[in-house]
Amino acid sequence: MKASIRILGAAALFGLASLAQAEVAVIVNPGAAKAPSQSEVANIFLGKDKSLKGVDQAGWNPAKEAFYAGVTSKNESQLKSYWSGLIFTGKGQPLPSVADDAAVVARVAAEADAIGYVDSAAVNDSVKVLFTLP
Repeated sequence: MKASIRILGAAALFGLASLAQAEVAVIVNPGAAKAPSQSEVANIFLGKDKSLKGVDQAGWNPAKEAFYAGVTSKNESQLKSYWSGLIFTGKGQPLPSVADDAAVVARVAAEADAIGYVDSAAVNDSVKVLFTLP
């Protein structure tokens, strides 16, 4: 009986831990000429503003989900539909994407006009945080 209670307690703690998400940091190169607002960041990642080069993450992961929900108010299916419409009409192409947080940090650090988003735990001194999302 005590073993079952311990297992249930551990399962409950694990479940709560998995619900807690790290913050998502929107990052730019420290030498970036301007710091865009959150609405400008949304326009960059939706292909409407080309003032900075957005670096997207490949695949749908927790950081990408939190970023797009918080900045553009779009979920995965809405984002796919949005880009499909732009591609079909010839009005736009999705942003280039990289494999993971480390690749986003490396790309943003290497390009003065790049902007990206990562799990805040992946941020280092080579990039500047514009803002974070819970």
